[in-house]
Amino acid sequence: MDGNGRWAKSRGLPRKAGHRAGAETVREVSDACLELGIQYLTLYAFSSENWNRPQNEIDALMKLLEQFLKSKSKEFAKKNVRLQTIGRTHLLPESCRAELNRVIEETKNNTALTLILALSYGSREEITDATKAIAEKVQNGQITPSEINNQTLSNHLDSAPFPDPDLLIRTSGELRLSNFLLWQLSYAEFYITQKNWPDFGKKDFREAIENYARRQRRFGRVSSSK
Repeated sequence: MDGNGRWAKSRGLPRKAGHRAGAETVREVSDACLELGIQYLTLYAFSSENWNRPQNEIDALMKLLEQFLKSKSKEFAKKNVRLQTIGRTHLLPESCRAELNRVIEETKNNTALTLILALSYGSREEITDATKAIAEKVQNGQITPSEINNQTLSNHLDSAPFPDPDLLIRTSGELRLSNFLLWQLSYAEFYITQKNWPDFGKKDFREAIENYARRQRRFGRVSSSK
């Protein structure tokens, strides 16, 4: 969800105003998913590298997250949205963790859309943690090295309960993965837009989906088209 800061700067506003506008875009895109029947939406809300930002911006983002959760919990229930997370959420402030756990518990049986927030998330850290967990199982005799395969690693990632993404949307014209779902995005299609995240509405999301629908996904196979 890139471009919140740039959106604010272009309007002479503080960065936190951009983050607030970005939170509203989350609602728009979530509603678009519900309308289109898309069952999983993962949003890169706060990366492991974001802890290196100025403390006042981190504090503002954590406060915004808490406010978002408090204000959206009833809406999630009404719209049948389940909230889940990936990342090292134990690093979040206690008040954020409490609110996060509350909404996750309250929405656990909802089925229309699973909204996954990547919080304090970094894909390299996720893969490292998964590797350590597998190594411990080998050491304890629970599995042998010869039994380890791609699925073994997938099963130990934070995202194990969810399918791999089909489409990555990158706003603000960014052309890198930025340590996001490096393993899971192996076969995903990419869609790049110059629009900053706060300007990315339902219409833009639908255009991304329509663009994706026109592509032929081969997964390494030869195309059958002439």
